[in-house]
Amino acid sequence: MKPWVVSIACMTLAAGSLARAADKKEGDAAKGKEVFEQCSVCHNADSEEKKMGPGLKGLFKRTKLNNGKKVTEENVQAVINAGGNGMPSYADMLSDEEKAHVLAYLKTL
Repeated sequence: MKPWVVSIACMTLAAGSLARAADKKEGDAAKGKEVFEQCSVCHNADSEEKKMGPGLKGLFKRTKLNNGKKVTEENVQAVINAGGNGMPSYADMLSDEEKAHVLAYLKTL
């Protein structure tokens, strides 16, 4: 195979990876705090004390979620999307951007 063909293939793959990375938006914690207001009916942000749902202070410093899974962005996002134990599913109630903002905010608690 010609070296220039390999170079073009590598550049195409790299460009695709960069485009996918750009598609994954970082959340804005300040905007997430605004979105979280609807969550604060059931969740404390300033303590670990349970309201209707668990308190979320220090969530990303914990080792496990209440469901026993490791605390990762993906697992927290899954709980937000699926709901459970009385929490409604927010998969269709919040946009992907709003969920990214909430995750960014939760990381500041």
